[in-house]
Amino acid sequence: MTDALLVIDMLNDFVTGEIAAERAERIVPTLERLLPAARDHGVPVVYANDAHLPEDFELAVWGEHAMKGTEGAEVIGALAPEKGDHVFEKRTYDAFYGTGLDEHLRSLGVDRLVLTGLHTNMCVRHASASAFFRGYDLVVPVDAVDAFTETDHRRGLAYLEEVYGATVTTADDLVAEWEAADARAETEAAE
Repeated sequence: MTDALLVIDMLNDFVTGEIAAERAERIVPTLERLLPAARDHGVPVVYANDAHLPEDFELAVWGEHAMKGTEGAEVIGALAPEKGDHVFEKRTYDAFYGTGLDEHLRSLGVDRLVLTGLHTNMCVRHASASAFFRGYDLVVPVDAVDAFTETDHRRGLAYLEEVYGATVTTADDLVAEWEAADARAETEAAE
């Protein structure tokens, strides 16, 4: 399996701004550990960020938020993309819709997508659907996604697991898996 780590909507407006979820800050420390671990293990880190235009239909539901070119549409400082990371702007809940994300992941040889960020029951769910329909295996670290409420979060996780066959794990277990895979590769290379 070749993984990519997808970070969804960890933006100023979602964490502390226009449509902030109080629970969003709970996953920041986990992501602060997970992103460097992914980079250390050669797992591409990919961001899918709302970057809305005034005519976007989603604004009728949520109001103005994460408007393209504004501070609200920037990734929070603690999780800012680094050199070598991949950043995609999106205008809907779905990270794949009209973004070129699928083509990019395929060019990297990715066949398993690790989904993180906000919101478990909305943008993570819609990105999972598109990834599933395109044949990706899905992994969701329970401590690296969240939603407005615990109920929304739990329902979102259950849906991903039941409908898309997502593997629900923890960030620590995922990193341990990457470490074990690297150790196996080193052993095989030494033989």
